[in-house]
Amino acid sequence: MAVRRTDVARLAGTSPAVVSYVVNGGPRPVSAQTRAKVLAAIEQLGYRPNGIARSLRMSRTMTLGLVIPDNANPFFAELARAIEEEAFAQGYTLLIGNAAESDERQTTYVRTFLARQVDGLFIVPAHGPAGFLGDLERARTPWVCLDRQVPGAAAPGVLVDNRGGAFAATRHLLDHGRRRIACVGGPRDVRPATDRVEGWRDALDAESISMPVVHAPFGRRGGYGAARELLGRPERPDAVFVASDEQAVGVLRAIAEAGLRCPDDVAVASFDGIPGAAYTLPALTTMAQPIAAVGRAAVNHLLTQPTAPTDVLPVTLVRRGSCGCPDPPGGDPAGEEAGA
Repeated sequence: MAVRRTDVARLAGTSPAVVSYVVNGGPRPVSAQTRAKVLAAIEQLGYRPNGIARSLRMSRTMTLGLVIPDNANPFFAELARAIEEEAFAQGYTLLIGNAAESDERQTTYVRTFLARQVDGLFIVPAHGPAGFLGDLERARTPWVCLDRQVPGAAAPGVLVDNRGGAFAATRHLLDHGRRRIACVGGPRDVRPATDRVEGWRDALDAESISMPVVHAPFGRRGGYGAARELLGRPERPDAVFVASDEQAVGVLRAIAEAGLRCPDDVAVASFDGIPGAAYTLPALTTMAQPIAAVGRAAVNHLLTQPTAPTDVLPVTLVRRGSCGCPDPPGGDPAGEEAGA
C-alpha cells in the first residue's frame, strides 16, 4: 500500500500537519529536532508526496519554462544549463522548448508551458514579431527576456553589453596593428547581432576606417561562407571580427583553406565565450558572456523581482592566440584572461 502522511507522522511521533510543514517548507516553522525525525521517517518509509495535490494546495507547480531559438547552438546549451542549475537550487524543475528558429514553434511552446501552469517563463526570442505576448498577458504569468528584448514587451530582461563588447574586441585587434578589419555579422533581424556590428563599426569609425560586413546565420557554416566571400575580395582583410564563436570556427576553416595563417595573415576575434572556443587552433580570442551570472540574474528576476528593470551585464575579453596574443597550451577552458 502507498505510504501516507499519517504513517510518517506516526513513526516520527508528531502530527500530519507537522509533516506537511516539513515537506512544503511551511507555513509554520518546525524545530530542527522534529524536522530531523520527520525526514528520517520519510526516508525509512519511502514516502513520496503527491506532487499534483501539493501543487493545487500551494497554487504553484514548482516548474519553470525556457524557450530558446536553437538547442544545437552551444551558447544556448550553456545558457540553459546555467538557468537549470540555478532553478534546481531554488527547488524548481525546468522545462525546455527548442523553437528551432521558428516564430510559430516558439509561440506553440509558450502556449504549451502556460497550459502546464508553469510558475514562470524564460524566453530567448526568435526572429519575427512575438506572437505569444497576448497569451502571456492573459495568463499573467511572470516572464523574463534573455539575450535580446521583445519590442513592446513590459517584461524585464537580462542582457549583456553587446555593442560595447564588440567595440572592445575590435579595439583589441586595432591595438595589434590591424587596420583592414572586416566583420562577419549575424542575422540582420536579431538584435544582439546588429548591436555587435554597430560596436565593430564604432571602433572603425573612430579610426576613420571603412571595411565590409557580411551577414550570415549563426553557426559554423554561416561563418565559413561569409569568410570565403570576404577573403575573396580584392582588399583582403587582415583581421575579422566575428559575431559569434560558432561562426568563428567556420571562419578559421576558410582562412586555412585559402592558404592563409591565423593570426599571421588574418587575425580573428569573436563573441560569446563558449567552452569550445578554447580548443580551436589557434584558440579563439573572444568576448565572453557571463553565462552563469545571466542564469542567476534571470532566476532572481523571475522569482523575486518580476517587475525589476532590465539588467545589462558586462562582458570580458578572453585573449588567446587567434588575435596574436600568446596562446596557452590546451587553450583556456576556464575562460580566464590569458593576458596580452
